[in-house]
Amino acid sequence: MKPNQIKRIGYIYRRKIPPKQIVTPEVARLLVDLSNEIRRQIGILVGRRGTIEMVIVGDQRGVTIPDLSRYRTGIPRLRGLRMIHTHLRGEPLSEEDLTDLALLRLDMIVALSGDDKEDQRVAHSAHLLPDNPAKKVWEIDPPSSWRQLDGDFLKWVQSLEDQFQRGQRVVSTKGRQEKAILLSVSRQSREALENSMEELKDLAESSGLQVVETIIQRPQMVSHSTLIGEGKLKELLVKCMQMGVDLIIFDQNLTPGQMASISDRTELRVIDRTQLILDIFAQRAHSRDGKTQVELAQLKYLLPRLARKTLALSRLTGGIGGRGPGETKLEIDRRRARERIHLLEKELEGLSQRRKQRGALRKKAGIPIVSIIGYTNAGKSTLFNLLTRSQFCVEDKLFATLDTATRRLRLANAFHLNGRPDELVITDTVGFIKDLPRDLMGAFRPTFDELKESDLLIHLVDISSPRREDHMEAVEKLILELGLEEIPQFLVFNKEDRVEKEEAKALCKRYGAVSISALRPESLEPFFEVLEKIFSEIQSIANSSKDDRTFHDF
Repeated sequence: MKPNQIKRIGYIYRRKIPPKQIVTPEVARLLVDLSNEIRRQIGILVGRRGTIEMVIVGDQRGVTIPDLSRYRTGIPRLRGLRMIHTHLRGEPLSEEDLTDLALLRLDMIVALSGDDKEDQRVAHSAHLLPDNPAKKVWEIDPPSSWRQLDGDFLKWVQSLEDQFQRGQRVVSTKGRQEKAILLSVSRQSREALENSMEELKDLAESSGLQVVETIIQRPQMVSHSTLIGEGKLKELLVKCMQMGVDLIIFDQNLTPGQMASISDRTELRVIDRTQLILDIFAQRAHSRDGKTQVELAQLKYLLPRLARKTLALSRLTGGIGGRGPGETKLEIDRRRARERIHLLEKELEGLSQRRKQRGALRKKAGIPIVSIIGYTNAGKSTLFNLLTRSQFCVEDKLFATLDTATRRLRLANAFHLNGRPDELVITDTVGFIKDLPRDLMGAFRPTFDELKESDLLIHLVDISSPRREDHMEAVEKLILELGLEEIPQFLVFNKEDRVEKEEAKALCKRYGAVSISALRPESLEPFFEVLEKIFSEIQSIANSSKDDRTFHDF
């Protein structure tokens, strides 16, 4: 461009548009004339007070809007900026224009075109819509002349924001739940995705979130940067605005780059399945050991995500070695995280040693150890409370129990069954789940290693769950990963009161299991008949080498 043209473009900043007007004919004429002269699109971002915040010069096909993170944002608010730009060939709003409108939450987008003839001066405009029965994302207005861009714009845009708020039915109470949209993007079968999404919904609700919508997408090609395509991302953002969503949760695990890219584009909090599970564990950990293990898992998950900084938050790099007074805030965070991880790992080593010592004492006492394992929310803690007459926390939530509990049980005395008053040690364990995060597996290794001291694993399954086979398969897979496959297992179906008797009987016959209801003590008789039948063998197993263990099916 010529120096004179650059100077005239700079003068645009001196203009001011009355707050009630979208754009004045004079400013529209200036933009179109300059654009036709330099053969490039020109755009301005105008604030609610009518000040021109930015002047952007693009090319013949479009303009690129820079980072707007410093401008007002937040659900359900619009950006507080309207985009007025030119089109050289009089074409309507492009797909890129509408994408900018949605992703940047602009008050309005307007495309101007024309020449000296009044009838050729055309304006195309569009704005976002609140939630509506037709599920329309935006409204594209009919083409009009520049002079028809009238009306009280400020009053109109404030009314539009009010409609967004009313559509969300936001309740201003202290206990308001955060709203979340769940999203799954994969090329797996729809049935597998739907089952996984149901579990993600259960996890979200267990974490105290209100799930407002679930979205499943099976694209032909998965985007490496954002998982979902640009069009779907645009729809997602508008849906978040319409529903007042605070959080987007992906069923797939996101890379640090993907998480940052999606978060930057939507300006919403974005987490994945692993982070959600970590959050639940953090809520439920009460003992010192549990809190230590959860903190270690969280830090290991967080560390690689501290490696990225956005342009808006970048700081000068530090001196040689990156430490000392010149160290960046980012590097300080990463170094402190690494130091904390080292301390927690040391603490967990001590925890592991203490647990091994306790296990050795139990072995020395010759008391068989029985551990209740199973998928999360199978009813393990309910059964444990019934067997040991304890009162540990029981909730119909995933991972309601995080801290292991151990009690002695005298079978005959406790339940008046015929047989010797033999004792055993029974342990309630943390629930398993499909695709258990690797960081959690590592942090909870001492807890899982304690299972290796067991003489019997009671594998508890929720018989009423439509996904029980998947749950059983996930538990069996984790048993192999943890090296517990040599330990005898006793398969027990729980919650028999929620299914038909014939169905329970058929499943027990099919899998060689017994069925119970941990809420009804009288239903445990078959359970104890089998347990007493194998009790003498459990005792012999407890006193023999694990390498020589044998176990018969009952």
